[in-house]
Amino acid sequence: MGLLEGKTALITGAARGIGKQIALLFAKEGCNIAFTDLELNQPTIDTSNELKALGVKVKAYASNAADFDAAHDVVNDVLNEFGRIDILINNAGITRDTLLMRMSEQQWDEVIEVNLKSAFNFTHAVTPVMMRQRSGSIVSLSSVVGLNGNAGQANYAASKAGIIALMKTTAKELGARGIRANAIAPGFILTDMTKALNEDILKQFVSLIPMRRGGEPEEVAKVALFLASDLSSYVSGQVIQVNGAMA
Repeated sequence: MGLLEGKTALITGAARGIGKQIALLFAKEGCNIAFTDLELNQPTIDTSNELKALGVKVKAYASNAADFDAAHDVVNDVLNEFGRIDILINNAGITRDTLLMRMSEQQWDEVIEVNLKSAFNFTHAVTPVMMRQRSGSIVSLSSVVGLNGNAGQANYAASKAGIIALMKTTAKELGARGIRANAIAPGFILTDMTKALNEDILKQFVSLIPMRRGGEPEEVAKVALFLASDLSSYVSGQVIQVNGAMA
C-alpha cells in the first residue's frame, strides 16, 4: 500500500520539471492527481498520460495560477471530481532575471504574481476544504535564494521569501484544524531551464556546491512526498532545504 493511497493531490505547474516529478512520485504512491498548467499543450497531455498509466485518477487543468478566481474555480472542480483535496503543492513559478536597477515594474509584478500570489490563491481556495476535512498538507516550493538572496534575482528572491512567510503563517493559523503547511527550498536543480545554461556557467554553479553536482527533480519530489505524507505528521511551519549543502 502506497504512502498516499486513496488521497488526492492538487499540484500547480506540474506539466514539467519538479512539479511533474512530484506528480509522478505521488501517483506511484497511490495518490490521485489534479494538476494545472497555463494551457493543455503537448507536455501537459504527455504528463497526464504518464500519470494515468500508473493507475490513478488524473485530471489536467488549463489555468493561470496567478488568477485568484481561476484558482478557486479549479479547486471547486477538483472537489467535485475527486471528492476531497488532501494535498496542495504550490509549484508554479517563473523567472525574469535582471539587476535591480534595470528591473522593470512589469518584470517585478509578473514574478510576484506567478510565484507568490499563486501560492496565496490556491492556499486560500483549499483552506475551507481542508478545514472541513480537519486534515491536509500544503507544501510550497521556495528556493535557496529566498533564504539568501541572489544578485540579479530581486523579484524571484522576494517571491520565494514571501512563500516561506506565507507557509509559516498558514501553519500557525490552521494547525488547530489538523492542517500542516511547509516549504521546500531547492538549490541548483537540473531542470530543462538550468540544463539550457552553457557548460561554463554550469561548471561555475556546481563548483559552489559541496556535493559537487546539481540536484535532480526526483530528489526534491522525495522531500515533497515526506511532507505530504503521514511520515511528517508533526512537521509544520518548516523550510527544508534541498541543496547539497550549498547554503
